[in-house]
Amino acid sequence: MAAELTAHELIEKHRPTLDQALEAIRTRAYWSPHPEHPKAYGENGSLDAAAGKAAFDALLGTRLDLGQPGTDDWVGGEISPYGVELGVTYPHADVDVLLPAMRAGQRAWRDAGPEVRAVVCLEILKRISDRTHEFAHAVMHTSGQAFMMAFQAGGPHAQDRGLEAVAYAYAEQVRTPEAAEWTKPQGKRDPLALTKAFTPVPRGIGLVIGCNTFPTWNGYPGLFASLATGNAVLVKPHPRAVLPLALTVQVARDVLAGAGFDPNLVALAAERSGEGIAKTLATRPEIRIIDYTGSTSFGDWLEANARQAQVYTEKAGVNTVIVHSTGDYKGMLSNLAFSLSLYSGQMCTTPQNLLIPRDGITTDQGPKTFDEVTADLARAVDGLLGDDARANALLGAIVNPDVKARLEAAAGLGEVALASREIANPEFPGAVVRTPVIVKLDGAKPDAEAAYMSECFGPVSFAVAVDSVTDAVELLRRTVREKGAMTVGAYTTDAGTEEAIQEVCLEEAAQLSLNLTGGVYVNQTAAFSDFHGSGGNPAANAALCDGAFVANRFRVVEVRREA
Repeated sequence: MAAELTAHELIEKHRPTLDQALEAIRTRAYWSPHPEHPKAYGENGSLDAAAGKAAFDALLGTRLDLGQPGTDDWVGGEISPYGVELGVTYPHADVDVLLPAMRAGQRAWRDAGPEVRAVVCLEILKRISDRTHEFAHAVMHTSGQAFMMAFQAGGPHAQDRGLEAVAYAYAEQVRTPEAAEWTKPQGKRDPLALTKAFTPVPRGIGLVIGCNTFPTWNGYPGLFASLATGNAVLVKPHPRAVLPLALTVQVARDVLAGAGFDPNLVALAAERSGEGIAKTLATRPEIRIIDYTGSTSFGDWLEANARQAQVYTEKAGVNTVIVHSTGDYKGMLSNLAFSLSLYSGQMCTTPQNLLIPRDGITTDQGPKTFDEVTADLARAVDGLLGDDARANALLGAIVNPDVKARLEAAAGLGEVALASREIANPEFPGAVVRTPVIVKLDGAKPDAEAAYMSECFGPVSFAVAVDSVTDAVELLRRTVREKGAMTVGAYTTDAGTEEAIQEVCLEEAAQLSLNLTGGVYVNQTAAFSDFHGSGGNPAANAALCDGAFVANRFRVVEVRREA
């Protein structure tokens, strides 16, 4: 059990961090309170690398008892993409018992007010941050991310996204004052006078439906946005990635209890193999908010059927890069090679379609034909991943058999510019590791269109030959409008082309990265500054994170009295 902290102590401890977060979302400048480097941990109560690994190892084969009500069974079965059987079991909930217990604590949580809720959330994040090394192994062995990516994306970057959501939630709640004196003159008569109180009230219970690939990074925004706005939160992890979110729930319950609140404000809903409880939970009348990351088909189902809830979805799209011209050909190839390779392309932001004029492009190294660009990009990927140790550190492991099947089928869709190869991981012989495949397609052919207009999640990219950059821009527009996109990239030295691409992205609400040739990549976004998704195209109906992501998780209720 965590040490108890009063509301005053939590405010004194965390208010400066909250204020810095509020300033960061205002300025959009770089800021993070969570260190990215593993060696930064090991002091002031945080676990160093050895202690974090030992803590993770100690979890294997154990029962994670969260002490929540309604437990009627113990479930588990996670097997790491690296071939390790985790053997952790979790409470299976009778939701008819658990959901009423979760609602019981909401009144006191509501009455605590936005500031106290915010600093309690920050204490949860601080204690998660102290265990970043432990969480990194949990993320690695459920998502298949390589360790350093699991450490950064599953640790500090996820914590940043959670803190960002808390900051937005706080800002929206305090936009309206707690009280007001209202006086309306009535000429010669006495004025009308009222006192008015305004209280942010929660919608109800929030449901977070976790994903396999980024359990914390994608799970924390919704969890903390709902909790900070006064709602209880039920976390339903992906059955292959329970551990990181179960540990999160454990920490949250511990902090809530220590701060004098009902720990049942946060609970876990783990499921039996094949049970599929997400649909059942999503349509329960007690569930009033849903956060979901995953397939388009289930996201569409939630939006259509969970009518009692405010639904926030991040689904999928077809991410596109237009390659028209560049002043740094080598830098462009290097940047694209990294973007296609990172985590085996298993990111919702990874580029899929590279639209390249069939007559070629202009570069600082002279004109390059379509075939030369694709061949040079293939060589750049090969060079990046030529050393197996480096390749394992970038690629991680294939997260599930569906991704592997798509990768293997892609080679039959067109001419292969870069064949995928198998890489052995000496530390984890059971890991499935594959390099990306690049397939050349003719954008004018209908059979090719069926391939490039469908999402192919994983390490698969299509180099699509188009007649002109004008055709590329129009194909970009159609792709975003019909299929959605989490990211768009473009390389051009022509101001008119840049303006045309930018206009499409503004009209179709797609986040655009232009001429990236250095250490920033199209598939990475920074909390407090970058928006992940826009909420304005079919890939997602919400952005991480903006005011719209938090403002409808609560309503303001007014009580008027005559003065």
